[in-house]
Amino acid sequence: GITGQDGSYLAELLLEKGYMVHGIKRRSSLFNTDRVDHLYQDPHDPNQRFKLHYGDLTDAMNLTRIIQETQPDEIYNLGAMSHVAVSFDTPEYVGNVDGLGTLRILEAVRILGLEKKTRIYQASTSELYGGMSENKNERGFYDELSPFYPRSPYGVAKIYGFWITKNYREAYNMFACNGILFNHESPRRGETFVTRKITRAVAKIALGLQEKVFLGNLEAKRDWGHAKDYVRMMWMILQAEQPEDWVIATGVTTKVREFVRLAFSEVGIEVEFKGEGVDEKAYVKAIDQEKYSEATGLRYPKPGEGNNEKRPAKNGLPAIGQEVLSVDPSYFRPTEVDLLIGDPTKAKEELGWVPEYDLASLVKDMMQGDVLLMKKDAFLLKAGHEILKQAE
Repeated sequence: GITGQDGSYLAELLLEKGYMVHGIKRRSSLFNTDRVDHLYQDPHDPNQRFKLHYGDLTDAMNLTRIIQETQPDEIYNLGAMSHVAVSFDTPEYVGNVDGLGTLRILEAVRILGLEKKTRIYQASTSELYGGMSENKNERGFYDELSPFYPRSPYGVAKIYGFWITKNYREAYNMFACNGILFNHESPRRGETFVTRKITRAVAKIALGLQEKVFLGNLEAKRDWGHAKDYVRMMWMILQAEQPEDWVIATGVTTKVREFVRLAFSEVGIEVEFKGEGVDEKAYVKAIDQEKYSEATGLRYPKPGEGNNEKRPAKNGLPAIGQEVLSVDPSYFRPTEVDLLIGDPTKAKEELGWVPEYDLASLVKDMMQGDVLLMKKDAFLLKAGHEILKQAE
């Protein structure tokens, strides 16, 4: 999982700590290493500390060979097909990668006789809980002792990964731990995950590259943290004296709708929501011209220059009254998880983990990254070039 969001941040952290880092990437006809290209080292470098290997969680022989060659002190299994909605379309594949892939790593370590040398971190997920209210602790949170009730093929596959990790720990005395991660985001989050979809769309709308965005359940509540904080906790888990399972969360839950508000606010746009359910829409209520200009680098027209009226605005910039969001039922999940909120008490009290980012600073970081990214498209269009038409 080194080419993913978490893998790239974890690789940076480990390199900073002096590790030799080996990562597995799947072969693709397209480049798929954008998140770690800045870490690349020429293989002829005598001090190379970052190396990529071709591999796949569905290939047991390949995994065994890589582990045998590298003789790792620590393994972080962050690889997965982790898109919950897509898991309903590819349930067999998800089970093979997310479930059996974990077993292949554990079994490779065991048959190679590395049980005493290699510590293993398994990336588990808050989707194990399924949002069942009766399974929360007395404080109203999900913790390490809360019962599981997964409500997606992704969650079901991950529950196998959780239990097989725990089983190998107890059966073979391996230092194997589960980190039950609640939602964690960053500017490197995959483009089809809802938070990144929102920040990309808001950046495009602010720059006049997009009219509106379509989302699913705006009432869904999630416990969102920053991936940088979470990968730091992953490392701390493998430095603990005893192998255990840990919840990684912020303990704060927020609706998707509020995330949308915060994202628009970062570019000086205030939105208001009207309607209910599938008929709910968001409109531009006000624009802070100074904040908008500071965030986008664009001069917003003064009163009377054309953007105080409703769409369409001549210059393509957002306008008062513009519809910027609609609900699309096709994005609803077959079985929805309405609320997830984790209890990080154990992590804070026993390992001293404290998140450095709150939700506001997370959204700010993501919006700054995506505005900068989308400015490139704006410059290309202005110069008469074509841009990629990407869709989720």
